[in-house]
Amino acid sequence: MMQNSQTTETSRGLRSRRTRLLAGAMALGVAGVLSAQTVIPNQFALADAVKVDVAGPTDFSPVVTAVQPAVVSVRVKQEVEPRMMNFGGGRGGNFFEDLPKDHPLQRFFRQFGEQGQPQGRGGDRQQPRQYGMSQGSGFFISEDGYLVTNHHVIDKGTEFTIVTDDGKEFDAKLIGADKRTDLALLKVDADREFTYVKFADDAPHVGEWVVAIGNPFGLGGSVTAGIVSARGRDIGAGPYDDFIQIDAPVNRGNSGGPAFNMKGEVIGVNAAIFSPSGGNVGIAFAIPASTATDVIMDLRDDGSVVRGWLGVHIQGVSDDIAESLGLDEARGAIVADAQDGSPAEKAGLKSGDTILSVDGTKVEGPRELSKIIAAYEPDTDVDITVWRDGKEKTIEVTLGKLPEAENVASAEPVAPERTSLDDMGLELVTADEAGVDGEGVVIAEVDPSGAAAEKGLRRGDRIVEVAGVAVKTPSDVVKAVADAEENGRKAVLFRIENNDATRFVALPMNIG
Repeated sequence: MMQNSQTTETSRGLRSRRTRLLAGAMALGVAGVLSAQTVIPNQFALADAVKVDVAGPTDFSPVVTAVQPAVVSVRVKQEVEPRMMNFGGGRGGNFFEDLPKDHPLQRFFRQFGEQGQPQGRGGDRQQPRQYGMSQGSGFFISEDGYLVTNHHVIDKGTEFTIVTDDGKEFDAKLIGADKRTDLALLKVDADREFTYVKFADDAPHVGEWVVAIGNPFGLGGSVTAGIVSARGRDIGAGPYDDFIQIDAPVNRGNSGGPAFNMKGEVIGVNAAIFSPSGGNVGIAFAIPASTATDVIMDLRDDGSVVRGWLGVHIQGVSDDIAESLGLDEARGAIVADAQDGSPAEKAGLKSGDTILSVDGTKVEGPRELSKIIAAYEPDTDVDITVWRDGKEKTIEVTLGKLPEAENVASAEPVAPERTSLDDMGLELVTADEAGVDGEGVVIAEVDPSGAAAEKGLRRGDRIVEVAGVAVKTPSDVVKAVADAEENGRKAVLFRIENNDATRFVALPMNIG
């Protein structure tokens, strides 16, 4: 009995203690005393969530104070095409002469001509040369006055004026410009040292803070802030697109201005915005510092950028194309054609080759190939690994110099007895039957609901090869498709020509 009495008292004491603890917990808030191992009914037991102990900056002024003197406004004087006032009539006639002699405009035109306006043949009068002004942004990269801006800011400019943060104006001269990357280098010669900034060595991280300084709408020295939204953006501006996307407000006039990280380093040169309305919508694009550094050094040394040239038209490799070629994965750049007289043609590269690597550097797609080739000097020998006839082959190519009017490698889609390929939605005729010069098979009709239409084939497209085999008649196409089907291919590769351009299209086959 004594033991039972003690046990009872102990139980009462424990219950009393629990009651006090519960009361305390309620007073403190239940969540404050639940352990990490406590499982609440009808809820999940979770591991610790991700925690990041990094605070965003609350004050950008230290960065702005340090770098703002290096950012300038760029004023460009541009010659405007003169407008011609043609008073001539049609086919050799003259509007002035055709007017009645007593017409009031007769006297007006006589007085107008007598005021010394230059006259051309047939009554044409050319107005005096006219000039316009445009504005952008830029920034010094050396204390002796070299500064960076965009090519489109200085394009067609005849005079350049730099306005510094303290309002002083300086004349500048153009050292060089590169249209393909939209970069330009100017030089101010003055008896003073300029505050300058440097390009960042490391690429920014997505989510990293960025400060943009420039001349939006002609308002010099404006500062905006945001974050890096994405990297490696291709916006279709050129073969070397690799833009940094930022959401710092960037508007007209910001072009050529810098985007800074929190160390005061330039991570990119503001070049473009996406804006349906013409104003900022939070999507701006900057040329990466890595690209700008190489281009600007070339401009400083040579006044231009010299790039290697392969001379091929290429396109990306889709899953269907990869399967039709027997590739394990969709990567590389397939050669649509090698340009006449190009290094590629001289080395033996041909349509249908899929470029997988250059000197061991893997090629993911057309954009990567363009960048790799452009990084080489002309007359450099490179080993290009291609996929041809179901196996790898290495071809040595001596690169040329990129012509001004050409691209290193461009993905230019090309497009064009009646025989039907019902599974693919095609009807075919010979080139002669279609009234087209040359050889090959021409698409006579495309089923709008068929596989060919989905891949963008159109009436008039010319089929040159099927599965790597040259075709001259519709029956050749049928045989090549049948052979591919016998070999277990799920798709067959067509080489298509239209308007002197070439592309490859993989059409799926209805197997089984």
